[in-house]
This record gives sequence, structure tokens and C-alpha cells, in this order.
Amino acid sequence: MFMAKPNKELLFLYSENARVKIRELANLLKKSPQRLKYNVKALEKDKIVFNPYSVIDYSFFGLLLFKVYFKGGYVSEKNKNAILQKLNEHPYVVSIYELDGAFDLVIEMVAPNASRFNKELRGITNTTPTLNNYKILLNVVTHIYSKTYLLKHSSLVNELTGKFGKDIVVGGDRKVEDFSKSETAVLYNIVLNPKIRLTKLAQQTGMNIKTVNSILKKLTQRKILKGYKCLINTTSLGIHKHRLFLKLHNLSQERENQLMEYILKTPEIIQINKTVGDWDMELDLESFDKSRIRYLTVQLREEFGELIETFDIMEFYQYHKKKFLPNYLLEEEEKK
Repeated sequence: MFMAKPNKELLFLYSENARVKIRELANLLKKSPQRLKYNVKALEKDKIVFNPYSVIDYSFFGLLLFKVYFKGGYVSEKNKNAILQKLNEHPYVVSIYELDGAFDLVIEMVAPNASRFNKELRGITNTTPTLNNYKILLNVVTHIYSKTYLLKHSSLVNELTGKFGKDIVVGGDRKVEDFSKSETAVLYNIVLNPKIRLTKLAQQTGMNIKTVNSILKKLTQRKILKGYKCLINTTSLGIHKHRLFLKLHNLSQERENQLMEYILKTPEIIQINKTVGDWDMELDLESFDKSRIRYLTVQLREEFGELIETFDIMEFYQYHKKKFLPNYLLEEEEKK
């Protein structure tokens, strides 16, 4: 279990930037590097922070993100673990997580088109017949927000949040980019190991440190590489995590802008997904106070009731995998 009083400032900084350096943490938090190094290792050892991942916009590669919501996919813990292992090894699956509600298992798959996605999904359901009850959504765009609710009572809130983009956008209508062999090599390694140090990255790619550092900066400037994050173990920390599903109608551009502004100003909303399918928008909420999530849900319905045709809410149970680029793409690009 985690410490009784977790250092939420450290948790925020490390989960928002998996590549943050200890000396930078020490400077920001005014603590000794030795103590912070110990604290970070404790966070990792206890799996309070886990699954570091690089935030890379897959749309620049001409790819689409599909979500598959499964219902009743397994009948026992042993059966579940076998299914999770199989899904984790699938080259098109980038994320896996469990919900508590109408659906119990969700996978996200990245593919070049709907036909390829459908073929890969059929392969999954054919080899795992229990995964035969599902809904499919096309993810249009995702907005990822900093977990500023962690800093609610911090005196450093302005200083710490100022270091991160308030709104990271992944997906949408992008012009497909071309990548050089050097850029591909850097991306390949930074996805496989988001925390890889520059010396190791230079060694793995056969380039010098200055070159790989320059490539990383240029990929960031081109908004292809958008950050490095970690998942946090919300259960161990006593954080309540829910997903709100909205079916919208009567949506004018003005009201949509107002809705997005409301979302941006609500620190407990840490991600939204605009989708095509049975619902139009997913909102992920996190809070130490479960009643706060209920309050925000009610407030959202009051403020934008004429836009919300239907809604549902489900509790997040556990993440098993999260990344943004699929293994098949990395392997293909590395072989070129």
C-alpha cells in the first residue's frame, strides 16, 4: 500500500512527465535529490505509478483508433488472465482496461482502416469465443488534461501546472507525415521504452546524443510526440475513477465551445474522447471524493441538459495496458 499521506505534488509531476529528471524534481519541490530518488523508486516498486507511455499522435501515421466494449467476456479469474495475456500480445491492441457496469472489458485498437480493424477483431473473437458480445466505437479525437485535481491544496499549483500543456490533443484530421529512418528509429525506441535515457537511445539507434536529442525536439515541435506519462494506481490511492458516456443532440458550435470550456475548467475531468457510435462523447473523471463525481455529473446535466439526449456512467476498475502506437507499425518501420 502507498504511504498514508502521498506526496501529491510528486505524484503529479512524475505521472505527467515520466522522463522528468530527479534534479528537476528537487528544484521544483525543494527537496533533496536523494530523498526524491528514493520516493520515486518506492512509487514504482509499489506500482503506484506504472506503465510509462509516450503520447504520440497516431493520426500523423494515417491510422484510426477503434474501441471495442465487451460484455461478459470471461467467467473466472483464470479465464480473464488468459484472455488479457492474449490481448496484450495482439499487435493491433494498444490499450486494455476493465470497467464495472454494462461492459466489463475494453480494448483500443489502432489500424490503417476499418477493413483491417474488422479483420483483426474477427480474429480475436474467433480465437476467444467468449468475446462475442460487444459494441464498437470509432474514436475521432482525444483531449488529455493534466491531473490538476491532485494539486487542489498545493501552494505550488501555478508553478507546477505551468510546466505542462493544459490540453493535449491526439487524433483528428491530420496530414499524414513522412518519417526518416532516423526519426523512425527514435520513435521505435521511445515507444518501447519511454524512460530510455539519451545515452542508451543513442546507442540503440547508432546515432550520437546530440542527434537523437535534436530529433526528439523536432518531433515535439511538429506535435507528433506530445509527452511522456505514467498510469497511476487509483485504487491504491483511494481515487475514484469513472467514465461518463454522453449521447448529444442539438449541438451548435457555440454550445459545443461552451461545453469544452466547462470541461477544461473542471480539474476532475482528465480526458474526453469524441466518438462515433452509440454515444458521442466519453468523459473520464477522477476524484478523491466520490460524491464530487456525482455532483459534477448532476451539474453537467443541469448546465447542458438540452444537449444531452442520453447518458450513462461506469466505474473504471483497472488498466492493463496503455500506449498510442501499435506494435505492428513499429516492427514494420524498424525493418525498412
